[in-house]
Amino acid sequence: MIQQQPHVSDEAAPAVAQALLDLTTDDSPRSLTLEERIRLTRECISCLSTVAQEWVELSCRAKRIPEASPVRAEEVLAGPVSVARYLQVLLLSFESIARTGAPPLPGTPVESKTGLTRVPVFPASGIYDSLVFYGLKAEAWLNRSGGKSGLFDLSVLENHTLPLTLVLGAGNVSAIPATDVLTKILQDGERVLLKMNPVNEYLQPVFEQAFQPLIAAGLLRIVCGDSSIGASLVEQPVFERIHITGSTQTHDAIVWGATADERSMRKEENQPRLQVPITSELGNVSPWIVVPGEYSEKQLRFQAENVVASIVNNASFNCLATKLIVTAAHWKQRDRFLALIEERLSQIPPRYAYYPGAADRWARFAGELPPDEDYLPWKLMRDADPRESPQLFQEESFVCVCTETALGGDSAVEFLERAVTFVNEDVWGTLCATITVPDRFRKQQADQLEQAIARLNYGAVAVNHWPALNYAFMTTPWGGAPGADLRDVASGIGNVHNTYFLAGVEKTVLFGPLTLIPHPVWFASHPHPEAVGWRLFDLYTRPSLAGLMKVGLSVVKP
Repeated sequence: MIQQQPHVSDEAAPAVAQALLDLTTDDSPRSLTLEERIRLTRECISCLSTVAQEWVELSCRAKRIPEASPVRAEEVLAGPVSVARYLQVLLLSFESIARTGAPPLPGTPVESKTGLTRVPVFPASGIYDSLVFYGLKAEAWLNRSGGKSGLFDLSVLENHTLPLTLVLGAGNVSAIPATDVLTKILQDGERVLLKMNPVNEYLQPVFEQAFQPLIAAGLLRIVCGDSSIGASLVEQPVFERIHITGSTQTHDAIVWGATADERSMRKEENQPRLQVPITSELGNVSPWIVVPGEYSEKQLRFQAENVVASIVNNASFNCLATKLIVTAAHWKQRDRFLALIEERLSQIPPRYAYYPGAADRWARFAGELPPDEDYLPWKLMRDADPRESPQLFQEESFVCVCTETALGGDSAVEFLERAVTFVNEDVWGTLCATITVPDRFRKQQADQLEQAIARLNYGAVAVNHWPALNYAFMTTPWGGAPGADLRDVASGIGNVHNTYFLAGVEKTVLFGPLTLIPHPVWFASHPHPEAVGWRLFDLYTRPSLAGLMKVGLSVVKP
């Protein structure tokens, strides 16, 4: 463990200096046993229950979500519910490891024709997933070459050094910094200083209450501050690891330098400014590929609303928000599908654009000034050409503009092959992608579909559904595709969650039918999503049959 003392710049607030000193004292913890991890996980679940309501109220106030709005459900689901689920599935893994020596996989791994090992990771057992999320399943696809003989890597549970890690938190979705911190401490066995993003630093007191057991154990401190505080922190010699969630531009400024000339010079000489391991989860121009074929009107409507949900969630301030729809030029239902998307978007009121710089980015990517800079309209741009508008394909807008482009192909198989090549080579990012697939194609061209999924250079792939579920389920590892490095970081290095401690994760793959019953709680048209969200929170903090029944009842009656 590094023993150097921190040297905090003059710009850093006293609270930041104190937090650093707290984490670098001689009496800070040096080990974390499995039994201690189990205890801390249980205690965090208990503490989370006491602050969940305040967490949601603060988030809704900051994002100007009205008290009676169904949009409040997003803050429930993407805040306390996601964190409660993470803690509960991690607890189930810890307890299984303590009993049997291995995490509780929900199925048997199989060797794929693609050379990857397909490991079932969802629905998880013990929390009624197979009933709550009926019809959905997910796998982790592992690359076991290069000496990776086992499914699991439990070596982090034997970490006796507890390295000190700086986590630079995300400002958009509140569960991201929370689960990043929990992954680093409870799974990886690290001590963490969390630097809140200025956009959501109002959550600092909530996080300090929710994770008080980790703070009391000397494993966590949380600080706030502007970019100068962040710049000061990354220079501290006491940090042995850094984790970044944000944009590629922010990552490269931290790792390679503040100016373009310095970044270019350092990259050419492979001399990063920081000499510690750096993990990250960054942006993506998230594509949604629609394989041509015969879809029923019901299927078209469901998939159109599926796409819309991925655009409007959190006012589109998501790295996994759909930014590009890839269709087949010859698909006879193409116009109908796009019209359904536009129709549904027109029915959803604009949201307050709380994220800094949103109006300027909207103007750049939409090609016109927004009618209201505070409440930006949803926009779908058809027939985009990557040669004429390269920014739509090569830069993440992080705003509510979505693009559609059409590719050729004499058959559905040929189109899918071309679409995979196109998004791999001509679309920026490696985080997540979706494929909507007709039932007939999925049955008759199963091998071609599997090969296409294997070829997609993305850390998360979803069939017929939004990859946000790959993030939310927590038993599904989340991160950019393997192969990135600091010089070409793409959508990031490493992954979080991975509550089954799987080794050699290549990607996670979510499968589901073209329609779901009942209506998904993440759809804007759900009649009472907040009630469902709170019942899910209760289920994840106190799993029981009674809790399951309350979830079911909340679907039909708030």
